[in-house]
Amino acid sequence: MVSVTIWNEHRHERERDDVAEVYPDGIHAVIAEFLDEEGHDVRTTTLDEGPEHGLTRDVINDTDVLLWWGHMAHDEVSDEVVDRVQEAILAGMGFVPLHSAHYSKPFKRLMGTSCSLKWREVGERERLWVVEPGHPVAKGLPESFELDREEMYGERFDIPQPDALVFSSWFEGGEVFRSGCAYRRGAGRIFYFRPGHETYPTYYDEMVQQVIKNAVEWAAPEGVVDETFGNVDPIEDI
Repeated sequence: MVSVTIWNEHRHERERDDVAEVYPDGIHAVIAEFLDEEGHDVRTTTLDEGPEHGLTRDVINDTDVLLWWGHMAHDEVSDEVVDRVQEAILAGMGFVPLHSAHYSKPFKRLMGTSCSLKWREVGERERLWVVEPGHPVAKGLPESFELDREEMYGERFDIPQPDALVFSSWFEGGEVFRSGCAYRRGAGRIFYFRPGHETYPTYYDEMVQQVIKNAVEWAAPEGVVDETFGNVDPIEDI
């Protein structure tokens, strides 16, 4: 069992009828349901849950893997909370930023780049290719799978070279995109997964759900490694 915290901005669902129709209880509720069915210990938090956005130190300390969905209010996330999240990831907490969380403060901080990309929102077909089938996040997936309607993200994606590129997307309009990127930062594992525009039922898709389930399992900490820094005594006679 993995202790999972799903953080969702939860603004679109409350402010737009077209999004509320797809995700009446929020994107986080849909993800929480299928992860709960896997037997994980799941909690959800949202941007407007107090000045710490529901990500108190106690919550972070009790989280093995943090999922993050944000879009319209990245700048409203407290820098103090971002510091806390970064510190926890470097110490071993897993991090799974979804879709437009490529522009989230924690992801940009961890990547050290602008994380910019091309985009177009016309509801076109997306085909995701599994380009690293031996990676744990690709477990149980076919060679490729399709989403009938999604927002297009296109290269160049301004991120560091991933440690492993697991999925690559092709879009009906012709663009391609690195849509499943695995990283290590400190002791923590990070998996960015591209699909998930708020007006489409992407998180109800079985293949998308399988990817997220796999990402949670892969990103979960394997154990804490004791490290020593600073001034030390010699281990041999001098």
